[in-house]
Amino acid sequence: MLKWINNKNRKMIMVGMIIIIFIAGFLDIKYEGLFYQLLPVSLQTFLTDVLYF
Repeated sequence: MLKWINNKNRKMIMVGMIIIIFIAGFLDIKYEGLFYQLLPVSLQTFLTDVLYF
């Protein structure tokens, strides 16, 4: 699929995707989204405490 993209652009796309996934995970925890609700309660409280120290 990514055969037509050269290595420099491929690396930039991968870095961009990783950053987007990291931001999405952070926002999911902050606003208590779907994946946050699927976590055990003990992990939810830990993440909430770490996020809002």
